[in-house]
Amino acid sequence: MSQVYAATERVLEASPERVYEALADYRETRPRLLPDQYSEYEVRLGGVGAGTQAHWKLQATEKRVRDCLVTVSEPTPGRLVETDANSSMVTTWTVTPAGEGKAKVVVEATWQGAGGIGGFFERTFAPKGLNRIHGQVLERLAAEVG
Repeated sequence: MSQVYAATERVLEASPERVYEALADYRETRPRLLPDQYSEYEVRLGGVGAGTQAHWKLQATEKRVRDCLVTVSEPTPGRLVETDANSSMVTTWTVTPAGEGKAKVVVEATWQGAGGIGGFFERTFAPKGLNRIHGQVLERLAAEVG
């Protein structure tokens, strides 16, 4: 097994504070940001930032559906970390200033991939698919905060 890594970023025309506030709002804003690959989304505890627990299914590929139960932490200002209790996946959202009235958002996902030939294909193709999905989330986030 080896670690699989995917990263997507975008600069948004909104203040870092506004962008972070939108990302941290799992109850109202986050559901509006999710593309069709997400289903059965629900907040089970909290709803804003650290301590939030949320569930969703992520249709990563035609055949692969992840049942995610994430707990959110905020280890440093501007950073949300979603740790999945059902897998080794950890998704980190980092918001930093990117000039006057702009914010850079980086979303990184890591997990322990399969071994062997299946692991090779996972490491090769899964990050590209996840980056497309996260790109859609960031596009919707830009529209939400812009």
